[in-house]
Amino acid sequence: MIEETNDGCILITHCTLSSDLIMPSPHDPYAALRSRNYRLYILGSIFDIVGNQMQAVAVGWELYERTRSAAILGFVGLAQFLPVVLLALPVGHAADTYNRRNLVLLAQCLTFLAAVGFAILSASRGPIALIFGCLALLGISQSINMTSRGSMLSSLVPREHLPNAATWNSNGRQLATMIGPGFGGLLIALTGGAFWVYVIDAMSSLAFIALLLQVRVPHQKRQAETFSLHSLLLGAKFIRRTKLVLATMTLDLFAVLLGGATTLLPIYALDILHVGPQGLGWLRAAPAVGSMAMAFTIAHLPILRKRTGMILLSSVTGFGIATILFGLSTSFWLSMLMLFLVGAFDAVSVVIRFTLMQLMTPNALLGRVSAVNSIFISSSNELGGFESGMVAHLLGAVPSVVLGGIGTIIVVFAVAGLWPEVRRLDSLEAPLLEPQYREKGVRCA
Repeated sequence: MIEETNDGCILITHCTLSSDLIMPSPHDPYAALRSRNYRLYILGSIFDIVGNQMQAVAVGWELYERTRSAAILGFVGLAQFLPVVLLALPVGHAADTYNRRNLVLLAQCLTFLAAVGFAILSASRGPIALIFGCLALLGISQSINMTSRGSMLSSLVPREHLPNAATWNSNGRQLATMIGPGFGGLLIALTGGAFWVYVIDAMSSLAFIALLLQVRVPHQKRQAETFSLHSLLLGAKFIRRTKLVLATMTLDLFAVLLGGATTLLPIYALDILHVGPQGLGWLRAAPAVGSMAMAFTIAHLPILRKRTGMILLSSVTGFGIATILFGLSTSFWLSMLMLFLVGAFDAVSVVIRFTLMQLMTPNALLGRVSAVNSIFISSSNELGGFESGMVAHLLGAVPSVVLGGIGTIIVVFAVAGLWPEVRRLDSLEAPLLEPQYREKGVRCA
């Protein structure tokens, strides 16, 4: 049962917090993968993300090829961002009340319908307004997907294996992100259009549904809660009072919001680097290659057992520097290298943030905390895409990317100053519920 006490604390009865479970242990790089449920889940996720990444290349290419407008690329992000903001909190409450696997299945059905819509509109050269309608449907799917997946993971692996699962999540996501854009760009170049990209995206959603139906999530008895504004906001209140989670989410939000260059890659591929649709696919894949290489390193080498906070801050600074150099580059290979580094540095932030959220959040609140996290992620990705498109429309693509990288570095110094707990964080395997990490934390009874 969850309630807010008179002294402002969130009281959770009959819960098990993670601090007594996170003890130093021999490093097993494949701990999470030993779970059948997790193997099915991660394989399905890879299929799904490959299709989504192919679709992202296709939508960006088609819209820019038809309109030659940087602004319309920004509106692609906005169309997917708004549904996430509007639905995330209700979906988070649902994820703490109903079967989380079934919510993911619902999201995949919506993704399938959006892909079918894209395919029909591509084949018929349908109205751009309807393309944005499909993007909005995809945004609804993403809102359900991000929240439900984030809260379901704790039921797929033992809690002590969550850091390893977070690392393999990043590995799987980046493997898919590496394969999807390159294959999508190649398919567009070979077929002269995006129709078959959308067909494959639809098939990948069906593959994930088939695998997810085989996942057996243990039944967890949950205390029924009245649907109210108070219950919706408990996740946000928990994050506000949990300094490390708030700090890492804020760092990721503003770093990617300001420093994201992915939205403008069609402009770089066509007008600056002159590499065409296939080159666009490789540019989109480069951050994923870097991220996967870093996540694989983290999985096999316990590099986050000491000075984790300083590693996080240094990595986001590196993200900003690599973004600036990419923005200034007119060489395809230098641009590829900088995007590789962008992905590598970002992987460190993703693993640390996701692990902290999973370990510090009681299961009874995980759906609602994941919902707030999904708003942060969508704000940084989709709203960041809108911001990049608008600035590029006003100032040009190069100033947009360079100024964003500078802004990212400024954010790092601001977070380090506002939340010294980040600098002092030593290890993800230390007890994370100690008083110095909270203003008013969770109290169990």
